Order: sequence, then C-alpha cells, then structure tokens
Amino acid sequence: MAKYLAQIIVIGAQAIGRAFTRALKQEIEASQRAAQQRNTNNSSAASAAANAKLGMSVQEAMQILNIESNQLNDLEFIEKRFKHLFEVNDKAKGGSFYLQSKVSIF
Repeated sequence: MAKYLAQIIVIGAQAIGRAFTRALKQEIEASQRAAQQRNTNNSSAASAAANAKLGMSVQEAMQILNIESNQLNDLEFIEKRFKHLFEVNDKAKGGSFYLQSKVSIF
C-alpha cells in the first residue's frame, strides 16, 4: 500500500512539475511579446508625436512636393518645389487655399 501511495505522490509531483514548467515558459514568452509590443508602440508613438508637431509625416510631405527620398538633401530643389506649389495655389490666382495651406511654412 505504501508503495502505491509513493508512486501516486511521485507521478503527481512529476505532473505538477511539468505543468509548472510549461506555465513558466508560456509566461516568459508572453512577457517577451508584451515587451516587443511596448517597444513597437513607443516608436510609433514617437512618430505620431513628431507628425502632430510638424503637421504631417515626411512621406506625406514628399508626396505633396513630388520628391524622391534621394532628393531630400537637395534643399534648393525642395524650396523650388515648395515655392512653385505655394504660388500656383494662391487664392488670388484662383488656387485652393486648402492646398496652399498644406504646403505652407509652419
């Protein structure tokens, strides 16, 4: 009888040990996923804050000015595009105030 009781205790302890190990691994994985998600949220939050401060994203500004990423260092070219769009959309010349405001200097 004591032999069976000892076997039951050993088998039960093994089952509990396996379950605990499995639960611990799952908890570690969940913690790592949460940390990765937090990092992703922090970088997207920083990006959103910059967009809110500047009024638009860099990609949107590039689309409006019709420039490529390799032209970002050519400030004269960017300024030329800006001035052209600003003048073309002048309300006095029949342009759109909305579009002019999209390219205005803040």
